[in-house]
Amino acid sequence: MSDQISRRALALGLAASALSPAAALAQTNDTYSEPEIVAAASRFFGAGAEGVAAVVSHVFSDLGRPNGYIQGEEGSGAVGVGLRYGDGRLRLKNRSGVTRVYWQGPSLGFDTGGNASKVFTLAYNLQSPDQIFQRFPGVEGTAYFVGGVGVNYQERSGVTLAPMRAGVGFRLGANIGYLAYSRRRRLNPF
Repeated sequence: MSDQISRRALALGLAASALSPAAALAQTNDTYSEPEIVAAASRFFGAGAEGVAAVVSHVFSDLGRPNGYIQGEEGSGAVGVGLRYGDGRLRLKNRSGVTRVYWQGPSLGFDTGGNASKVFTLAYNLQSPDQIFQRFPGVEGTAYFVGGVGVNYQERSGVTLAPMRAGVGFRLGANIGYLAYSRRRRLNPF
């Protein structure tokens, strides 16, 4: 009996080791590499790209390889209570085309100022573009007077987003809130 178990264990072990490289190859084909993301983000941010490689490296060490990203722009302002509106295009690895995405949301905190930002959001575990259309809670701290690149994480239902923002304006503070991603532009942030 133990001889049969050993044979089964050996067979299962060999099968698993044979599938490991295939699983790793599938992951690399379904996700973006760090050099791909650094190149895309640097092209997108242009003049604000000095800190992009460091921020991307930090996100990759925390979350790994993303399977999608959103390139967009947003505007926000706050005096204790804040509002944020943006729009962009979602790209998923190995899917043709892009999906238009809008986002809006309120925030509450010790936060004041206004800014306009370019946003490059890394997306994790998106199996279809439709999964983006929900509310993602988040906490954000902001401190830039002229420009800079910052990142925060948002997670909901197994999907994680890492928006990287390079902005201009005056904004200082910390807040909590959410972003609601939608198919159409909405004025109501709730």
